Amino acid sequence: MRLRQAVLAAAELEPTALALREALNMGEPFRDPGVGAFGLANVVFALGDCFIEVVSPTRADTAAGRYLTRHGGDGGYMVIFDLQDAEGARSRAADLGVRTVWQIALPDISATHLHPADMRGAIVSLDSSQPYGSWRWGGPQWTARIGQGAPGHLAGVTIAVADPDAVAARWGDVLGVPVGGDQDGPVLSLDGGEVRFERAEDEREQGLSEIALELPADVRDGRDTLALGGVHLRLSDLA
Repeated sequence: MRLRQAVLAAAELEPTALALREALNMGEPFRDPGVGAFGLANVVFALGDCFIEVVSPTRADTAAGRYLTRHGGDGGYMVIFDLQDAEGARSRAADLGVRTVWQIALPDISATHLHPADMRGAIVSLDSSQPYGSWRWGGPQWTARIGQGAPGHLAGVTIAVADPDAVAARWGDVLGVPVGGDQDGPVLSLDGGEVRFERAEDEREQGLSEIALELPADVRDGRDTLALGGVHLRLSDLA
């Protein structure tokens, strides 16, 4: 079970995409015409074999647009997991009464978006790639095969919510991962990454608040954090 993709929502796509690309020295992004069905435009950057996506509304009354209004600006929107046993996670979600807002099954990937009001903190997507490690959402070079992104790794995300312990338990129950923790709060440990939960005092602070990235030393350039796209990027050296 892996954290494969973190998604930001931005009112203006191109400035955010350019800032991300320049800050992290990433290559040309994939633009998925399929997200037009949701009233969105997007860019998807490959970082190692993980991904950072930015979505932006192209019409009124979209889920992303409503999120931007509630949040008061750009911010973290969705977390996508790649599970070898996605059906097990979907079954656990259904047993817990978690609603599905969108689902698709293709020969090389399946995806199920879970309702953020039931999961809390962000939209959670339960995906399963075939072969495992491919990633259709990353573009043609990743469809049914494993591509190569810019040097780096998506090491974790932090979800800010009013009740971190309860939300961590819900995510852990759905993903089938025990909740651990430290002095900073509850943690779900995954293959090659983690999901942390922190307290948000204000509704506008709730959501995907931080993305942890491992970067080559020359790209990191001594930086520990960046504020970009309404989230904090926590940077460390690529192992």
